[in-house]
Amino acid sequence: MTSSVLFRELDAAGGRKIAIATLNAPKSLNSLTTDMCRALAAQLSRWEADEAIALVVLDAEGGKAFCAGGDLQGIYQGMLANQSGSAWDNPHAREFFDVEYRLDYQIHTYPKPILCWGSGIVMGGGVGLFMGASHRVVSETTRFAMPEVSIGLFPDVGGTWMLSRLPGGIGVFLALTAAQLGAHDCLRLGLADYRVETSAWDTLLARLLATAWFPDVTANHAQLRRLLLDFEPETPAPQGPLDKHFDLIRRLCDGWDFNAIHARIAELANHEDPWLQRAARTLLAGSPGSARLSVTLLQRVRLMSLADVFREEYIVSLQCGVQGDLQEGIRALIVDKDKKPKWHPATPGEATETWVQRFFQAPWPADMTHPLADLGQGA
Repeated sequence: MTSSVLFRELDAAGGRKIAIATLNAPKSLNSLTTDMCRALAAQLSRWEADEAIALVVLDAEGGKAFCAGGDLQGIYQGMLANQSGSAWDNPHAREFFDVEYRLDYQIHTYPKPILCWGSGIVMGGGVGLFMGASHRVVSETTRFAMPEVSIGLFPDVGGTWMLSRLPGGIGVFLALTAAQLGAHDCLRLGLADYRVETSAWDTLLARLLATAWFPDVTANHAQLRRLLLDFEPETPAPQGPLDKHFDLIRRLCDGWDFNAIHARIAELANHEDPWLQRAARTLLAGSPGSARLSVTLLQRVRLMSLADVFREEYIVSLQCGVQGDLQEGIRALIVDKDKKPKWHPATPGEATETWVQRFFQAPWPADMTHPLADLGQGA
């Protein structure tokens, strides 16, 4: 049986090694399972402790996607098996989100350089892996998005932390519309650090191996930066659609008036720009409850630490399995593929601020601590 994550250690000049972790589930666009997350987390810990490892490269097989998201089929089966209606009675969701979020946090706080090759589709769970890496690289094929509004979820995996720290209105727009970003817009927003053409990737790997790395972690971070800058194309990436409409999006989406923002984005369905049209139509076809939840979350977490954001998202993710539209969204888009979800609530006006508070109630027994209580607390 082929492993869904491949691990290699390659000798570099000077006696140190480059570690490479490759997502290896191209048929599912490298969507993350619990086992994949657990294997990657364990290997990262081993590489962190190994003084011979200078840096880690995180890439993927298939060419089409780095990672398109999480294991929605497994989450769906877990929801179907939950007969009690309690968010805590879904062992699959409890384990998956626990393991996935811990891995994401581990990447964010990893001391050694992690070069993440975000070529192709980088969405959902893939964003969770990508955004925490110390050296985030995009290419001419990058398609970066948080598309959860279409399945009744919200931008998790630390996505609310990321989006809440973008310029006013931009994060809200991306959360509500699942708008796709290319290399230029990722760099413009600080969601990526470097651009390398796909044709140069093999040469870049060879250069990593031909480089003598240091025993000092800080020096390796700096050396990897210099190397990646050498590979940036001389010709700038074409202006992205978000950059083109940056001021408009900020005006439409700034503030926290959900109904007003929703209405203003909806008006873009008739805009002359196809990218803005698609953004508006995605919002209108998506879950109104998820849209409300996303805006409320972005407001709640904007001053939280990263660890606290993951703890908040963990509660909300479990509640989405019983309180919101996640089961119906996965059914309509992934399982039955009829693309006709029946959302509840059905309209933005019904998704009130009072209604959304149900998602923030811890579902576990009162005498139990948060399952991610230790996140960020050290050894």
